[in-house]
Amino acid sequence: MIVYQYIAEALFYAFVALTFMGGFMAIRSRLLMHSVLGLAVSLFGVAGLYFYLGSPFLTMMQILIYVGAVCIIIVLGVMLGNTPGQLAAKKMTRKNLPIALLACTTGFIALFVATINRTDFIPATERIGDMSIRFVGENLLLQYCLAFELISVILLTAIIGSIILARGGREEKTS
Repeated sequence: MIVYQYIAEALFYAFVALTFMGGFMAIRSRLLMHSVLGLAVSLFGVAGLYFYLGSPFLTMMQILIYVGAVCIIIVLGVMLGNTPGQLAAKKMTRKNLPIALLACTTGFIALFVATINRTDFIPATERIGDMSIRFVGENLLLQYCLAFELISVILLTAIIGSIILARGGREEKTS
C-alpha cells in the first residue's frame, strides 16, 4: 500500500513538472510554433493533474477543448495569418480611424442592448438542474450530442482546410 502512495506522489510531481516545463517553454521560446507546443505540453500537464485528482471527465475535456481546439486554432492562425510585410501594407491610416471606432462602438452598443433585452435574469436559487459532473456529462452525451458532434466536424474541416492551404504554400502577389 505504501508503494502505491509513492507512485501516486511521483505522478503528481511529474504532472506538476510537465506543466511548469511546458509553461516555461511557452514563454521563453522565440518561435511562435514552439510556444504553441509548450502551451500544449503545459495543458497536458494540467489534464494529468485533473486525472490525479480523480476527475476523468475534466481530464478529457481539458484535452479535447484546450489541447485539441485551442492549440489547433492558434496553429491555424499562424498558418493563415498575414506576414509582417502584409500587415505593414494594410496599416490603418488616420482617415480610417474615426470610421473604425464608430463602427466598433455601434456594433458593441447594439449587441449589448440586444443581449440585455433578451436575457431573463433568474436568481441563482431558482436555476434548474445542478451543475455536477454527472449532470453536465449526461447533457453533453444525450441532449447536446448533435452540437458536440458538429463542433468536432467543424474542427476537422478546419484542420483539413489548413493542411490543403499549407501544402499549396503562399502565393506572393507582385504589383
